[in-house]
Amino acid sequence: MPVMTTTASRLLTGARRRAGLMVRSRIAGDDAAEQRQRIWHSEGDRWNSSGDAIYAVHGDASMFAGGLTALLLQSLHPLAMAGVADHSDYRGDPWGRLHRTSQFIATTTFGTISDATDLIRAINGMHRSVVGVDYRGRPYDARDPLLLRWVHVAEIWSFLECHRLYGRAPMSPGRQDEYVRQASRTGIMLGARGVPTTVGELAAALEEYRPELEASPAALDARHFLLDEPPVGWTAGPAYAMLREGAVAALPPWARGSLGLSDGPFGSRDAALLLGRAGVSALRWVLDAVEG
Repeated sequence: MPVMTTTASRLLTGARRRAGLMVRSRIAGDDAAEQRQRIWHSEGDRWNSSGDAIYAVHGDASMFAGGLTALLLQSLHPLAMAGVADHSDYRGDPWGRLHRTSQFIATTTFGTISDATDLIRAINGMHRSVVGVDYRGRPYDARDPLLLRWVHVAEIWSFLECHRLYGRAPMSPGRQDEYVRQASRTGIMLGARGVPTTVGELAAALEEYRPELEASPAALDARHFLLDEPPVGWTAGPAYAMLREGAVAALPPWARGSLGLSDGPFGSRDAALLLGRAGVSALRWVLDAVEG
């Protein structure tokens, strides 16, 4: 019996590690190990340290739900979404877009100041060509400080809300303010104006934008792609379904309504929150096996 138990434990440990490596590769790309080595272990000064609130949020598995929540929420600004629809190949290369986003967040959070500033400078350069008009003929420019502020506000609100709902450990109000303040640096360096530095300012900024928000055709198309036909195989389908429910449940009620989304399975937000917690916990369990 002890031999069988030991064998089963070894098999489970191996399966857990393989699953963790597969998830990490999906998020960060085939060179995930090399990226991790460069971001975490390159010599040089860093903006943040392991005790900071931004480490706790951006290093937690709740970011899997938070990223999806952020994409859905960001899509409600018609000008921001027009820029994504016109200039991003998110349908043709969704994993490549995810890899680049993951690398940006990891580098600006955990990497050296030199690497982070180089990456921000590159993003600012790419934004110069992201101009056009939305479906109503209104002009947009990715360098618009107020559009950049919206993208930042929606992202940080989503990350923090999903950490509150699904994070490994709760954060005090003071730590939440610390997170918003630490995250503001990147938004400012990307050109956003009036970036929130407290939870109260973040909530107020989100409310400020509500008159400008709508479910444009591009937003509804993105919603359909992200929620109804995501680019995941059948093996990852159940886990993604749980994350999807958790991500939608984290949205403000008015955002769910704008996107035509229900409160959850059987109309129950509580059920969706349970699924979200289960999905995030499962991902945390497999990733802990490879990230320690």
